[in-house]
Amino acid sequence: MRLANLCGQMDAHIQQIEQRLGVEIHSRSNIFKIKGDAAAINGACEVLKDLYRVSAEETITPELVNVHLQSAAVESFAKNSADMPVIRTHRGKIRVRGSHQREYVESIRVSDLTFGIGPAGTGKTYLAAACAVEALEQDRVRRLVLVRPAVEAGERLGFLPGDMAQKVDPYLRPMYDALYEMLGFEKVEKLIEKNVIEVAPLAYMRGRTLNNAFVIMDEAQNTTIEQMKMFLTRIGFGSTAVVTGDITQIDLPQQRRSGLRHVIQVLRDLKDVRFIYFDSGDVVRHPLVQKIVDAYQRNDRGRDEE
Repeated sequence: MRLANLCGQMDAHIQQIEQRLGVEIHSRSNIFKIKGDAAAINGACEVLKDLYRVSAEETITPELVNVHLQSAAVESFAKNSADMPVIRTHRGKIRVRGSHQREYVESIRVSDLTFGIGPAGTGKTYLAAACAVEALEQDRVRRLVLVRPAVEAGERLGFLPGDMAQKVDPYLRPMYDALYEMLGFEKVEKLIEKNVIEVAPLAYMRGRTLNNAFVIMDEAQNTTIEQMKMFLTRIGFGSTAVVTGDITQIDLPQQRRSGLRHVIQVLRDLKDVRFIYFDSGDVVRHPLVQKIVDAYQRNDRGRDEE
């Protein structure tokens, strides 16, 4: 069963590894023979070994194979897998991939304030939500507070009906999706009803002090300087704050400076504040996403040079 789980239906997972690494893999029972250049063979070996270990506990999917292939491209993940932090939630374990994700999770666990900065698809929001769920289930915090500036991505959505939570729901959907996956839909809804999980637009944070809470602010590149300062001064005793954003996707009007860009300069020398920077090599979505991120970065560099 584990071998079938590893190889996938009609050896789909094996073919995925072959295409990504440019190797040929031939298997007979539990013996694999790999042809290709030395670096690609080593990478394929590490990916197959790591996936076989995971197959004892998880169902191998194309998405999971892609994550392990990405990790192999970033570093020799298998050599360090024993030292990689694991986030434990009621619904299972979440494994960290790559050195930047490792630094990110370790920082969240020991620092009161962590900034995760980098392109889409690098796991910034998902890992922050996972750490928040872990902290809540282990009674290290009493509640989760999800915050996001309500700024449209280059569009005018107009009036949104409903109460405050319903108005801000579309902006917080990525965090909701992560919480549903880790806690289940019904439990998340119950915790929201009990105010254990709180959804708060950034504009409603003024005047509050958040004690014994795990606070996540997503899409922080769309905060103004004043909003960022206001948010950071809400942190109370026993709280952990995580701020995530991508400074290459700012949706503020051109005359407004991003609070995330500004805070990097203001707080970069504070020892109690950690900045973790992700790059395209950390992208764990479809392989095309990494190429798209690289293409935009090249274009931006060329435009700056002009």
